[in-house]
Amino acid sequence: MYAVIETGGKQYRVEVGTELEIELLEAAPGDAVAFERVLLVADGDAASIGRPVVANASVSGEILRRDRGEKLISFKYRPKARRRVKKGHRQELSVVRISDIVLDGKSAASTLAKAEEARKTERQRLEAAARKQAEQDAALAAKLAADKAKDEKASAKASTKPAPKAKAEAPKAAAKASSRTAKADTTGAGDKKTTTRARTSAPKSATPKKTQK
Repeated sequence: MYAVIETGGKQYRVEVGTELEIELLEAAPGDAVAFERVLLVADGDAASIGRPVVANASVSGEILRRDRGEKLISFKYRPKARRRVKKGHRQELSVVRISDIVLDGKSAASTLAKAEEARKTERQRLEAAARKQAEQDAALAAKLAADKAKDEKASAKASTKPAPKAKAEAPKAAAKASSRTAKADTTGAGDKKTTTRARTSAPKSATPKKTQK
């Protein structure tokens, strides 16, 4: 909702919370002021145009401080008369913050307050949901880290100890190796005896007898 007000011979478009500089008002900083000359009030698609002012409409504000405008230079001269006049002027102003716009009993400030409260509630609900999700994520991360540490500890323990299968097979391999060695020794002794026996049983070659003449 916005409105167009008239004060100090000028027109201003204002909304709730707008700060503007207007012509000096006879009020101290902190005082509340009301602008009765409301020329237009618009609320969404609906607009009320005054003839010349809108009935049952008012705009209220609060004086923040007094200020002075920029310096303006006024220079006048008359040719061929040696007349030169230079003046400076700074307008006295009042800085006002618009606090409410009312039309037919409907207050723009209360509407904005309700909307802000709804946004705040929604924001709090979203923050609570995000906090809950963060806690769940942290718990899951801690659980995964604990499982990973447990797996690493188990793998390290398994790598330091020999496998049970290797332990069981070690005596068998030693027994097999010793049996092979004994068998090889026996076989070698048998071959040696066979060779000696063969040499002994081999017939001696007949030597030719010498004939006497």
